[in-house]
Amino acid sequence: MNNDFNKRYLEARRKVIETDFAGLNPMQRKAVMATEGALLILAGAGSGKTTVLINRIANLMRYGKAGDCEEIPENAGIEDIDAMARLDDEARRTAAFEPVEPWRILAITFTNKAADELKTRLSKMLGEAGADVWASTFHSACVRILRRDADRLGFTSSFTIYDSSDSQSLIKHILRDFDLDDKKYPPRMLLSEISRAKDDCCSPEQYYARAKATGDARRVKIAEIYAEYSRRAFAAGAMDFDDLIYYTVKLLNENEDVCQYWHKRFKYILIDEYQDTNKLQYMLASKLAEGWGNICVVGDDDQSIYKFRGATIENILSFEDEYKGCRVIRLEQNYRSTGHILGAANAVIKNNLGRKGKELWTKGDMGEKPELYVADNEHDEARFVASQILGLYGKGASWGDNAVLYRMNAQSHQIEQAFKRNGIPYKIFGGTGFFDRAEIKDMLAYLCVIASPDDDLRLGRIINNPPRGIGAKSVETAAAIAHENNCSLFSVISKADLYPDLSRAAPRMLLFAGMINELIAQKDELAPDLLYDQLVERTGYLRMLEEKHTVEDDARAQNIKELKSSIINYKGETDTPTLEGYLADVALYTDMDNYDDSADCVVMMTMHSAKGLEFPNVFVVGCEEGIFPGIKAIGEADEMEEERRLCYVAITRAKKRLFLSCARQRMLFGRTTANRVSRFIDEIPEEHLEKRNIPRGYGYSEKSQVQKEFAFRAPSQQSFKKPVAPPSAPKPKAAEKPQFSVGDRVRHKAFGDGKLSKMTPMGNDYLIEIEFDSGTVKKLMLRAAALHMVKI
Repeated sequence: MNNDFNKRYLEARRKVIETDFAGLNPMQRKAVMATEGALLILAGAGSGKTTVLINRIANLMRYGKAGDCEEIPENAGIEDIDAMARLDDEARRTAAFEPVEPWRILAITFTNKAADELKTRLSKMLGEAGADVWASTFHSACVRILRRDADRLGFTSSFTIYDSSDSQSLIKHILRDFDLDDKKYPPRMLLSEISRAKDDCCSPEQYYARAKATGDARRVKIAEIYAEYSRRAFAAGAMDFDDLIYYTVKLLNENEDVCQYWHKRFKYILIDEYQDTNKLQYMLASKLAEGWGNICVVGDDDQSIYKFRGATIENILSFEDEYKGCRVIRLEQNYRSTGHILGAANAVIKNNLGRKGKELWTKGDMGEKPELYVADNEHDEARFVASQILGLYGKGASWGDNAVLYRMNAQSHQIEQAFKRNGIPYKIFGGTGFFDRAEIKDMLAYLCVIASPDDDLRLGRIINNPPRGIGAKSVETAAAIAHENNCSLFSVISKADLYPDLSRAAPRMLLFAGMINELIAQKDELAPDLLYDQLVERTGYLRMLEEKHTVEDDARAQNIKELKSSIINYKGETDTPTLEGYLADVALYTDMDNYDDSADCVVMMTMHSAKGLEFPNVFVVGCEEGIFPGIKAIGEADEMEEERRLCYVAITRAKKRLFLSCARQRMLFGRTTANRVSRFIDEIPEEHLEKRNIPRGYGYSEKSQVQKEFAFRAPSQQSFKKPVAPPSAPKPKAAEKPQFSVGDRVRHKAFGDGKLSKMTPMGNDYLIEIEFDSGTVKKLMLRAAALHMVKI
């Protein structure tokens, strides 16, 4: 075909596609069209990244790679150009070039809620085919991959999933059996260390070899705990959250035919929130993308705030180095916040060095400046927040338009009291979730045992719940027999009459085992909701609660009934509902999936929990050095950059109004301190910040270091309390002689044992450095660290 025809054909095709996506801004449209090869989309807060993801998938399904290539079908003719000129459905079909089947697209999100939203919006745009896209979290995708080939790893396809509380229970059992002190080996520390090992793709055997090589007896013991944890989970036919990705990577690395199957399956891979991925997730994404090389990652390096969960910002920063020829598109136009709020956010985040660089802007108006209020103390701060919310409500705002964000949960108490005094309805996000309630975990444990009878952990929870005369001593005896015979606890109680040591409990154990076996026999015959009915009836759990006739137990009974609603909802949303599928759905349920914005009340939450949400009015409280940024970040460049990213996230949750507050003195954890205003506040220029009740000279200054003391003055008439005499400026004190010395062995509640390696006087305190036995090195303020001496 001649060049003139090609030019006319490509121009007609381009016009059809651009007409379909005319509602996008130029950079969004560019990201949607760039379908082939590696693509990094740097999506700023509120820049419409979900819209881009949805339209990008729609483009792949409707047009294939037509918008990203100059190839023309061999049989193309002049009639095709005429057809495309009509800009109708026929034009779309003609313009398409290798359109993609929905099941060949893998879209990874970080919450089930986001995945569901993606599928819902795709279905509205594309019809039923939109629901066939593989839109899921990393963990959910791994469950589907593992179900197909779990036998390659020694598991059955009906493996169950341990949530974080299950994992912690298993660790506690191991510590008890190993006769180890949980203060010396805190379960959370152990699970964190095991998680880090898996993130490094380090097996228990490899970890043990490395620990042995160091000659560190404590690390060797941790290695033994890791090995036992893995052994027991494997024996129970269970995987924890890290295992789901660890075993998927292992499966793909060790089985070329399995790897090839998934390469052929997924032609296009899209990953949202890429800045929050860890090493294992990066390895999985890279492995799956090897087949076609079509990988698109969407993320914002300025919103990477989950380092404590294992996320590594290096994944997004080094993406261009990993994929040579990668295209980078920046989405900087913001559709959420006012100009002044964006100006404040840009001013703060530009102080970070480890970033790709972008600047948010809006076509909207500048709005009101963010407002800084300096309170006398935490009570005054709470009164200020309550007063502002009452004022906004009086002007027509709903209660639910407001969110209060804090660095740590301990800051919420005074604000809650102020809300109660003023009749302000509120809810705290991140409380005990439905699936975390004891009665729900009991019923789920029953279902897990029915799905996987070898699950000793869940079996131990329910064997005498409701009470059925099987005492703890009998269970311990049965567990010891199981250990000696290298079999599961369930296999022992199923044959309890064969063991003399169980003679007294045997009749009751056999009755229990018989009930479970009958339910197991019904598992594949009954739908999950009908099986649940049988479970509730046979166990007598609901009957036990209803017979107690207390308000608390009535509420628990209602929860037992509500769990059936959850199962029915799962059944209605799944083509082939199974018990294993439901249990996997529940296990992968996250806090963010539990967020409900329908209730009209003020939302209170940590800054970390607020990521991904937006509110018309946002209050960021506790903006003081040592609180935000936290004490652990001071003196640590990487940690400080993460705190600054957290500040950027907090600021960009606000759509119209942003209120920042700090206190001249604050009681927290039983101690009253006079903290300096956060350096992040100091980084916001006056053109974007309205200051109220500010003492002269009160602020953070790099030049003064953190030790500089600031003068105070009496509160202005804007303060929400009766005038009081101002506290006098604290005089600098020399650091008192500490009870610890360099070289001491110390214990920290969160980080465990370690060696004190450095002490630097700072004001009336010490900045200390500890080399913890886990391998991490932390800088902490001595007073806040609450250390205990470890006797050698």
